[in-house]
Formats: sequence, C-alpha cells, structure tokens
Amino acid sequence: MSQTKTNSVSYMHPNEHGYFGQFGGAYIPEMLHRNVEELRSRYLEIMHEPSFVAAFHQLLRDYVGRPSPLFLAERLSALHNTRIYLKREDLNHTGAHKINNAIGQVLLAQRLGKKRIIAETGAGQHGVATATVCALMGLECIVYMGEKDIERQAPNVARMQMLGAKVVAATSGSKTLKDATNEAIRDWINHPNDTHYVIGSVVGPHPYPDMVARFQSVISEETRWQLKEKTGSELPTHVIACVGGGSNAAGAFYHFLDEPAVQLIAVEAAGLGVYSGMSAATSQLGKPGILHGSKSLVMQTEDGQVVEPHSISAGLDYPGIGPLHAHLFESGRATFLSATDEEALQAAFEVTKLEGIIPALETAHAFAALKQMSFKANDVVVLCLSGRGDKDLATYMHAMQKND
Repeated sequence: MSQTKTNSVSYMHPNEHGYFGQFGGAYIPEMLHRNVEELRSRYLEIMHEPSFVAAFHQLLRDYVGRPSPLFLAERLSALHNTRIYLKREDLNHTGAHKINNAIGQVLLAQRLGKKRIIAETGAGQHGVATATVCALMGLECIVYMGEKDIERQAPNVARMQMLGAKVVAATSGSKTLKDATNEAIRDWINHPNDTHYVIGSVVGPHPYPDMVARFQSVISEETRWQLKEKTGSELPTHVIACVGGGSNAAGAFYHFLDEPAVQLIAVEAAGLGVYSGMSAATSQLGKPGILHGSKSLVMQTEDGQVVEPHSISAGLDYPGIGPLHAHLFESGRATFLSATDEEALQAAFEVTKLEGIIPALETAHAFAALKQMSFKANDVVVLCLSGRGDKDLATYMHAMQKND
C-alpha cells in the first residue's frame, strides 16, 4: 500500500517554489503578493527562533494540555483483531487539533506586527481555536463561516462569539467552507497591512501548506516517542486520518512521511456515494487545478468550474485537498479511502459504545475506514482522533431519532 521513494527528496518539505511534486505554488492576485511574500520570506526564520520555539511549546504544554495521550483502544482492537491506538487530539483545549496551528500562526503574526486576525472555518473548530488564541493575546478576530455551516454548527458559533470574535456569514455558492475561504481572501485583499489570515488547513498559497503542516507535526512527533514507550518501536504499521483540506492528516503523517514501512491511510468523505454527485472524495473525483491560491486536485467540471462538495461533516465539505496530500496520492505514498455519511455515522456510534469516546463526524470517517482494511494481529495502527463530537450532537441526535 505504501511506496518506497525513488529519489532522495523528502516528502516532508516543498521545493523552493513551494511545490510538493507538481502540486503547490502561490497563485494569488497582485494585491496579496506583498503579504504572501512577507510570510514566505520570514516564516522559517521566525519558526526557528529560540524565543518563538519556547513560547509555542510553553503554550502547547500549559494552555493546550499537550502532549495529547496515545490510547490503546482495547475493545476496538479486539473487534479488528489488531492493536489500534488513538491519538487523542480531542482532549486538546477547544476539542480538536486546530489549536496547534492557531497558536503557531497567531504567535507568528505578532512577530510580523499584525494586529488583526481573520480566519475561515467549516466545522467551526478552527474558528473556535483562532478566536480562543486571539482572546488570550488580546487581538481582534473575524471568522468567516458558510451560512449552512453556521446553522449546523451552532454551538461553535456561540463559542466564537463568547470569545469576542465577529462571525461573518458567507452567503454565496454552497454556503460552506469553500465560500468562507473566498470571503476571507477578499477581506485580506482589502486589509493588506495590519491583517494576518490564519488558514486552518494545509491549503492556500505557499507557504501555508508547509507552515500549517509544520505546526501540526507535533502530533506525529509525540506519536513516535509515545509508541516507543508503549511498544518498543517508534514506527507503527499504519497511520489513519480523515482528510478534507487535510491538516490533522498532515500532522499525523508528518514524521512518518519518509518512513516507507509505515502505511499512510487518508480517508475522505464520500457523502451519499463517491459518484453520487453529492460527495467530497477529491482524490477520486478531482483533477489538477487552482483553488484558493495553490495548484492541487480539485473537484471541477470540464470547463474548470468548481463542483460543490457534499459531506455530513462540515470540516470535510471541501472540493479540494492540500497539495501535500495530492502529491502523496499521485505518488502512491499514501492510500486514499472514503466513507459515506451513513458509514461515518455508524462508525461514530460504534466507537462511542465500544470506547466511551464520542468522536467528531470528521474523525468518524477515519473510524469507518477500519472496516475496509485487513490487519495482522501484530500490526500497530495509529488513528488520529482529530476532534470530539460535542459540536455534532445535533446531527447524532437526528440520526438516532430517525433510527428509532
């Protein structure tokens, strides 16, 4: 399922132009060139400053609660006759992996002298994380969110507003994550001097895909030493994560990308079925194209119009994937699977009853993929439990009422 590299180039880093293989780059309007260039020329230098590293890790430890536990899910393991460990990103402050990147980017924005923070959000977890860090640091925060997502993620909208963020509805297109991203980019164009755009996933123009992956790489960095403690080896046989834009997967895969013995499994949202016309399985349906500032795989029509995605999960409801993931798919380094809305719901109920953990709908797609795979008894499977399901309780309750 995984493929040994045929050259010495690392999967972990883009080339000097911001490309992972043929995917990446910075396709941006002229008015954003100065912002993106400032970020590109400074981000690595800032991220390696000892004072930055110290501040980032201190907040991850004392504010977020890291390291997040690596939990052996014994009943789930017995069901699949293998060893399944859950990387518990759901136990982070704010309930998901998104806080790792939000802290990193807001610290970086401060060092660039930015006073105003904008973000886009789908499921609301990135918006909550960004609003949380802005409250902590006393910065203005504006979060763009699709009108449809505002309705289905009401608890997270309330959290953002309580934290002092202004939530702005995106009312065009499908009124979901893609449209929220479009609105955030428009805002950035109109406020180039004092504003930093905290992109929540490994998408957007270079250097965002690389920068976000680096901030999220704490997930796999911890996993390696935690596995060593628990199993005697730093390397699992499989790492499984859900993929929309793909930040939790990038973080979970990162320190295993150049370890060909580790099988990387990315799970997309098939919606009502991959070929139903109501799906978000970009690796299966996408073609190379430009979306939100980078070249990647994009769901699009013959004449290049973006196809509206569908997923029961707001965080996976995106018509593209990050350029790193597109490269992992095209090169064969990662295996891409998908799960339907119904499969994700059933997986969520199953893991809740087996392990006493209510997962986010996004993560439920990763759990659903376990049924599509076969494992050996001595395999070591790490599944990134990217978020908790509090925000999805309305959807879960609706599903339970339907099944009564």
